[in-house]
Amino acid sequence: MKFEGIYTPVITPYRDDFSIDYDRLAEVIEFLLDAGVHGLICAGTTGEYYAQSMDERFEMMKFMHQQIRGRCSYIVGTGAFRTEESIEYAKAAVAVGADALLVATPPYSLPTEHENALHALAIDRAANLPIMLYNYPGRMGAMMGEEFLDHVGRSANFCAIKESSGDPNRIHLLANNYPQIQMSCGMDDQALEFFAWGARSWVCAGSNFAPEIHIALYQACAVEGDFDKGRRIMSAMLPLMAVLEQGGKFVQCVKHGMSARNLPAGPPRKPLQPLNEDDMRSLEQVIGVMNTTFAEIKEGKGQ
Repeated sequence: MKFEGIYTPVITPYRDDFSIDYDRLAEVIEFLLDAGVHGLICAGTTGEYYAQSMDERFEMMKFMHQQIRGRCSYIVGTGAFRTEESIEYAKAAVAVGADALLVATPPYSLPTEHENALHALAIDRAANLPIMLYNYPGRMGAMMGEEFLDHVGRSANFCAIKESSGDPNRIHLLANNYPQIQMSCGMDDQALEFFAWGARSWVCAGSNFAPEIHIALYQACAVEGDFDKGRRIMSAMLPLMAVLEQGGKFVQCVKHGMSARNLPAGPPRKPLQPLNEDDMRSLEQVIGVMNTTFAEIKEGKGQ
């Protein structure tokens, strides 16, 4: 499977009582498809999968597949503490018709690279679907290093990796030593660097509420090879990247960003809390300036 374009880890809208609002979720999916994103991810970090029951995750998988109706690639995350649970999610993804899986390191247990590889290979054997790995040591506590990559590389299903370590040396390692594994940007403030080193896809939470500018950066860099334009777009996005990647309120910011598109996403689930009014105003100002600058770039101003 070729991963190309913008892949949105879809937020989960909640009602005030924290139940899943499927009507809102359908609206979000239609908004993203209309905007032209290339793929949607169920049970990514941005979707708050870690705060959902197994039954809720199964229901979300089915609902999203039915709503998408084959109009874009559909990827399902298998993240869980236990390998056995990840396998159940993988089997359910196969049953609903997912195109690929997103496979992360189990959090908290701190597996060795060998143990982590056995975890990923067990999921692969259970599902036999294309897999995008998800390397996020900041949340999971363990790195998908060379030993891991060499081990899982024995299966052709491991065809991509969402790299979210934040270490630019990883970009060089993946591009030079593992060209058979498609590199996907998973660290928003390094998107330009990923594209410069040959990445053809970007898994980006901000595309939930700002798909147009994310698609524009991908188009400029990966499709047109116009890195001058890409730098201008990236410069417009950097203040938002700083808020999302370094602000400590990642999910909350993405959810509040949806309100500017008339797509209220409700509160995050506990222990997370909604943004306070100061944070809301700061985020809205950053988004407003970004949108104004992006409009000028589209009009050809400031070149």
